[in-house]
Amino acid sequence: MKPILCSLLFFFSITAAFAEVPLKLAIAGLSHGHVDWIFNRKDKKDVELIGIFETNPELIERYAKRYNLDKAMFYTNLEDMLDKLKPEAVAAFGAISEHIALVRAAAPRKIHVMVEKPLATTLADAKEIGALAEKHQIHVLTNFETSWYQSNQELKSLAEQGKLGEIRKVMVNDGHQGPKEIGVSKEFLDILTDPKKNGAGALVDFGCYGANLMTWLMDGERPVSVTAVIHQNKPEIYTNVDDEASIILQYPKAQCIIQGSWNWTFSRKDMEVFGTKGYAIAVNPTTVRQRLEERQPEETITLDKRPSPFNDPFSFLAAVVNGSLVLEKNDLYGLAINTIAVEILEAAMQSAKQQKTIFLSTAVAVDTDDDGGSRYASNSKLKSKN
Repeated sequence: MKPILCSLLFFFSITAAFAEVPLKLAIAGLSHGHVDWIFNRKDKKDVELIGIFETNPELIERYAKRYNLDKAMFYTNLEDMLDKLKPEAVAAFGAISEHIALVRAAAPRKIHVMVEKPLATTLADAKEIGALAEKHQIHVLTNFETSWYQSNQELKSLAEQGKLGEIRKVMVNDGHQGPKEIGVSKEFLDILTDPKKNGAGALVDFGCYGANLMTWLMDGERPVSVTAVIHQNKPEIYTNVDDEASIILQYPKAQCIIQGSWNWTFSRKDMEVFGTKGYAIAVNPTTVRQRLEERQPEETITLDKRPSPFNDPFSFLAAVVNGSLVLEKNDLYGLAINTIAVEILEAAMQSAKQQKTIFLSTAVAVDTDDDGGSRYASNSKLKSKN
C-alpha cells in the first residue's frame, strides 16, 4: 500500500475514533427556552450531558421531573461544577448578560463555550470574551437557528459564485407574535423583557439574526453606519423594552434592512438578497426563490436539509471541539462575525435612543442605569449625525 494512502487511512480512522467519543458537556442555566434541545436529542450519541448549573430551585425541580434527571447532576455553584466535573465544553442557557461571567469561569479552565444568540449584550463584553478565548485557546461559539438553514447557505453560495452580481440590497425579517403571545416560560419572558439581561427587546432578540447574517454575507465587513427605529406597539405587555425594531445597515455600495419584531402575524426567519445580476430569497430552511436573469422567470428550488453536524448546534460544537471540523474565520458561529454583530446591535440601540444615525469608527460604549434601563455613554467613539 502506498505511503500516502496509508496516511489518509490513518487520518480518517483517527478522525472517526474521535467522532465516536461523546463530548462531555455541561449546561449553565435553564431559564432560556432553547435549553430543552439538549434533553430532546437522545437519538444522538455525540454529546454526553454530565452536569447542570442552575440557582433557581423551581427550575431545578421542573427539569428534574420533566426529563427524569438525577438531582446529583445539578449544581448551584458554577465554579464547583466546572472543577468537579471537568467538562470539555459548557453551553449557556441563561440571560445574555451572563455570557461574560461564564466565559470568565470557563476559559482559564480550558473549557470551550457555546452561547445562545447573540454573543453578548455589550461590545465591551464581546471583546473581553474574544480576548479570553484567544488567551486560553478555547472556542466560543454563538448558536443561531438560521445557521442550520441550507437556504441561507445557498444564497451565500450564489453570491460567491457571482450569480447575483454585487450585493446591493438585503432584507432580513425575523420574529413572531411576541414571546408572551407564543407562551414562553415565565423565566424566559423575564430575560427577554429585562433590558439589563437581554440588552433590549425585539431589537436584540430578533435583530441579531440580521446582524449575524449580513456580516457573514459581507465577509466580515463592518457597516459604515447604523440607523434604528424602535417602538412599543404593546406597552401594556412589554413595558421596559421595544417590541418593534427596524435597523438599516449602510455599506459603501450595499444596504441591509433588518426587521426584528414581536408583532408578526406568524413566526418567520427569512432573508432576501438582491444583487446587480439577480436575486435570491431564502423563504424557509429548505426553500429558495431566485431569479438570476432578467429575461427568465422566478424559480423555486427545494433543497435538502443541512447535513450533520451542521444541522444541530450540539453536534456542531462536538465536531469543533474534537477537531473533526475546523471553524472557518468568518463562520456564522465564530467570534469574528459575532463580535461585529454585537457592535451593530449596540450601535442600533444607541441610534434608537438618540434618534440619530450612528457612524461606526472603532468602538461603541454603552452603560446601564441602576434601574436596569439603557443609558448610552456620551463619550462613545461612535460618530452620530442628525
